[in-house]
Amino acid sequence: MPTLLHLDSSADRTGSVSRTLTARFAAGWTANGADHAVVRRDLHADPLPHLATHVLHWAPHLRRPDETVPAAAEDLQRTLIDELLAADVVVVGAPMYNWSLPSTLKAWVDNIHVPGTTAPFGDGPQPMAGRPVVIVSSRGAQYGPDTANAGLDHEIPALQQVLGVALGMSVYVVTAELTLAGRIAAMAPLAGEAEASLAAAEIALDAVVARLA
Repeated sequence: MPTLLHLDSSADRTGSVSRTLTARFAAGWTANGADHAVVRRDLHADPLPHLATHVLHWAPHLRRPDETVPAAAEDLQRTLIDELLAADVVVVGAPMYNWSLPSTLKAWVDNIHVPGTTAPFGDGPQPMAGRPVVIVSSRGAQYGPDTANAGLDHEIPALQQVLGVALGMSVYVVTAELTLAGRIAAMAPLAGEAEASLAAAEIALDAVVARLA
């Protein structure tokens, strides 16, 4: 059964652009047949705790003899890793918060990036290598190379490093920009560009889900 892991991290439960776009992707996934399953984890509604100990950064066989982990924290990390490993495709709702990741999403990243388990350590495994992950990012301003905010996106590069480089996943990035144009009066003249960016994101997502599903 093809399985999509659907992650959301926006604190906006009703008007979030990233949530709307990940929901669109999930709907496109399930439209391919009843056998296309979705496992959803809302990282804002059900936030993960910060790592209980630095020892959770390491696979069990790489821990020192004197290093211990609380059983509940170990079980939670195993659950999150198992969800990831079972997914054929992952879609991540990643709104830009303060030029970076929401803390809720960062907590998930910290749990699933484990050298010796999900990431290589020496000649160790990279079990997610080649698995597709779709990062859906919404941001209030523009961050392209020709904009005033060029170089200030500290979100997508971090996710590409962890998911693409360390875990070896095949990363697709879809962004919707200028999402604050309808809220901030000074940005009102950019409303048309915001609508175009959202429409382009929807088209890109539809193309990706058609390719992957």
